[in-house]
Amino acid sequence: MQNKVGIAPVGGENLLFLTDEQLRRGIEAMFFAYRAFTADPDLILADMDYGRAHHRALHFIHREPGLTVTALLDVLGVTKQSLNRVLRTLIEDGLVESRVGHRDRRERQLFLSEKGASLERRLSETQRARMRAAYRAAGPQAVAGFRLVLEAMMDRDTLRQFNALKDLSDPK
Repeated sequence: MQNKVGIAPVGGENLLFLTDEQLRRGIEAMFFAYRAFTADPDLILADMDYGRAHHRALHFIHREPGLTVTALLDVLGVTKQSLNRVLRTLIEDGLVESRVGHRDRRERQLFLSEKGASLERRLSETQRARMRAAYRAAGPQAVAGFRLVLEAMMDRDTLRQFNALKDLSDPK
């Protein structure tokens, strides 16, 4: 039997009838994987008195230069107050530039400075290296299955946001 992308399940577990313990182990694996995934960037950020919110902001501003504050709020799903606190420190520290919007002068567009781009590269390279190694170890079918599982966990709006970001890198 194959799933949406034509990949047959691997292993002896019947994935339609997972036990609570199997689901619990999957949840625990996600917790530990996330801890490992964020460990290297966390060390870099701690030296600067920054946290994961700073990293996420840098990531998405890098991903889409000129992203508006409103769009960043939507992507991150945080309160305006908490994002303002993060952006204020990133701007004051010279990592992010806030410019008047081209279409609407009331909008603020966000860009990474050279210093911000350098930090973003340091943070993301550690994560890319970890993902690259995990993907190579797991193989292409597991990678495709992992992606399906992650996307299936997203609600409709979150999946829409993810697909919109993914489309930024697709040449048209």
